[in-house]
Amino acid sequence: MGQRMTAVKTSIFTLLVPGTVAVFVPYLLVRADMGVFRWSLSAAHFVGGLLMLCGASLGLWCAGLFAVVGKGTPAPIDPPKDLVAVGAYRVVRNPMYVGIASVLFGEALFFHSATLAVYALAVTTGFHLFVVLYEEPALRKQFGKSYEDYCLIVSRWLPKIPPRY
Repeated sequence: MGQRMTAVKTSIFTLLVPGTVAVFVPYLLVRADMGVFRWSLSAAHFVGGLLMLCGASLGLWCAGLFAVVGKGTPAPIDPPKDLVAVGAYRVVRNPMYVGIASVLFGEALFFHSATLAVYALAVTTGFHLFVVLYEEPALRKQFGKSYEDYCLIVSRWLPKIPPRY
């Protein structure tokens, strides 16, 4: 029952929080322009669509890892019980935020929207501040040396293939 409840809580959090940030708010920001949107085979549409698809896939994969491997949720009020350092978390410490930022910048390209680009920059800045000021100190307190060792190997934002450990 515990694993199933964790999956349900993770699903609800993912729909509400990343869903609001990456889907609902961008929709509100560009809905007035939606009537004039024209599909084309431009590079911006292709790259934007690819960023949205890859970012959404990455975010969903990471949410699943929180539930299955971490035995918790991405929500700060119900954090994982175990440090998640597998999958995408082996190449970047914050892949869920990277995924959401990819969706946002993809939307800005896809819809040719300066408003969405500014929103994406603001959200990404907020992610960075939240990670540095809250998440990392909380993870250091919760996981101690294992988190410190992880930080030495895996970059905060820029993906890199870590050495085998």
